[in-house]
Formats: sequence, C-alpha cells, structure tokens
Amino acid sequence: MVKATPIYIQIHNQIRKMIEQEVWKIGERIPSERDLAIQFNVSRMTLRQAVQTLVDEGILERKVGSGTYVSNKKVREKMAGIQSFTDIMTSQGRKPTSKTISYHVKPASVSEAENLKLEPEEMVLRMERIRYADEVPICFEVATIPYHLVESLGKQEITKSLYKVLEAEQGITVKRAEQTISAMCASEKIAEYLSIKRGESILQLKQISYSKENLPFEYVRTQYVGERFEFYLEKDLH
Repeated sequence: MVKATPIYIQIHNQIRKMIEQEVWKIGERIPSERDLAIQFNVSRMTLRQAVQTLVDEGILERKVGSGTYVSNKKVREKMAGIQSFTDIMTSQGRKPTSKTISYHVKPASVSEAENLKLEPEEMVLRMERIRYADEVPICFEVATIPYHLVESLGKQEITKSLYKVLEAEQGITVKRAEQTISAMCASEKIAEYLSIKRGESILQLKQISYSKENLPFEYVRTQYVGERFEFYLEKDLH
C-alpha cells in the first residue's frame, strides 16, 4: 500500500521548486511563516515543519531576529576517508550508542529522490537518531535509504550498524562518499536533542554514500555539536 506524501513534504517540495525557479534568489529573505502558511493554505505548524526541513538540508538558513533566507552557496572541500560513527567512536576508545527518534517508510521528498537518483516519490526508509559517545550527545542524524535495499532487514540490525548489515545481507559495500560541511545555528528541536542552547553554532555534514557499482544508497544529514566534534583534512602537497 502506497502512503500519501505528507503535507509538509509537499510544501517542502513546492518551496524548493520556487527557489530553483528564483522566485527567491540566493541571499534573499523569504516571506514570513504566517504569510507562507496563508499562501499554501496550511497551518503554521505544518509550514514551520516544511521550512525546518529545508533549513536542515542547508537550502534555507535562519538569522535570529531577521528571518529566513535562501542560503548562500558554500565552498566545498573534499574529505578523504569513510567511517561509520560507530567505528570512529570505537577507534577513539569511546562507547557509541544511539537513540532512534523516528523510523518510518515514506515517499521520497524531491531532495531525497534527487540525491539518491530515485523516481519521484519512490519509497524510502527515513530514520532520525541521536548519536552518543560515552552517553554524551554528539550529533543528530537523519538518514534516508532506498526502501528496496532494506525491506527484508530488521529495524534493530539496521539501526545498529547499517554498513555492516548491508554488506553482509545485500553485498553492498561503501566505495566513496560525497560530503559537504557547513555551519548553522541549532533549532529549538536540535538544541533539545543535543543538550545545547537554541541558536548555538553547530556543524552540518551532508553525505551521499555510493556502492562499488557507483550507485547512491544513503543520503545523510548530520548536525554536530561543534565543541564536541571536529573534522580534519589530510592533503598531499606536491
């Protein structure tokens, strides 16, 4: 049975399309939540959820006391190395744990379908998790996976170690990843999840993971507490 696309995802898709059509250009302030809710004939809560999804994806950005703007294009820096959160924490002698906030199958949003090279509204598994190191919240992660890759797998094995179960059960091994890092401010929801103050600076990592066949199988948006996690790059200088 195919589930209907949630209203907030429909609004998300419409706003994103308007941005792509330059109804609002890069760096431009979009209308207020009240005005957009009236325009799309939805509740403020539904509209806020759609806008927050776009903020989480880095398409929009909030400026305290000013409003919500179309994000500026970011400088992209390639990082070497692909490791799961579990492997990173274990390698540093820390105990990794996770708390699953949501776990459900739904039609892909425009962004999810685009990044995973899926047909519009093809079914995906979307899970939200808080990741901990030694019981301290490090990041909030939203992972989207094509449902046909995991429909025969159990929730417990997927949430415990996705890469390992995909390799063991489906023969899918991670070959490479495209990663983008940007700075943003924590929303009220993220601040609560990560035990920080609303508006505090955090780092967002967007990653598309590819198999050895060069097919995207995972689209992840992760928000890290800056003072608890850092990224580093290694470069060969010739």
